[in-house]
Amino acid sequence: MDNEELERRAKITNETCGGIQPMHKVFYSLSIKYSADRCLNAFRVYDYLLSKNADAEELISSVQEAIGHAAALSRYFWPTSMGKKKIAKEQIDMRQSRGELLRNQYGVTDDSPISDRDIRNAWEHFDEKLDTYVLSHDAGYFFPSPILGDHSLADEAIGKIFKLIDPTNECLVLLGNKYFFRPIRDEVERIFNE
Repeated sequence: MDNEELERRAKITNETCGGIQPMHKVFYSLSIKYSADRCLNAFRVYDYLLSKNADAEELISSVQEAIGHAAALSRYFWPTSMGKKKIAKEQIDMRQSRGELLRNQYGVTDDSPISDRDIRNAWEHFDEKLDTYVLSHDAGYFFPSPILGDHSLADEAIGKIFKLIDPTNECLVLLGNKYFFRPIRDEVERIFNE
């Protein structure tokens, strides 16, 4: 199908259905449910690993997986207008309408924990963040291995924390930045149960 036809269909969908045609709503609902389920499953793995005194690397891995699925979930509600190929106006407008429709349907507000693009980008663009991190930190104590401990360790000016998990405060430190994941988990659970 050429882009002109996609644009025509996107315009009709946007104008007559608010971003999602009625017969397609189930596709979005099932996809949202899937991403939420995968996120919650990764958090359940985290809980299990925590109960078994797993090491920092395993705990961080399960939280990173959960956050990755939460990021995928967030794109249904806050779609990007970018892509590998240039997307035309009507399709962008339809995506934005679709996101608004789904936010209303699921009661997701703009201050939702899953709307935070910083945490989403921390994983999706980790390689770029790592480049910047290593280029901008040339002195201090470096801790390249994953650490299990209190997130306040990342507050030390001379300590450079690569990855740290703080189970007590449910905080993941990645390249010195703190991400408290309990609010994300709670929001994903709420969406899953909608």
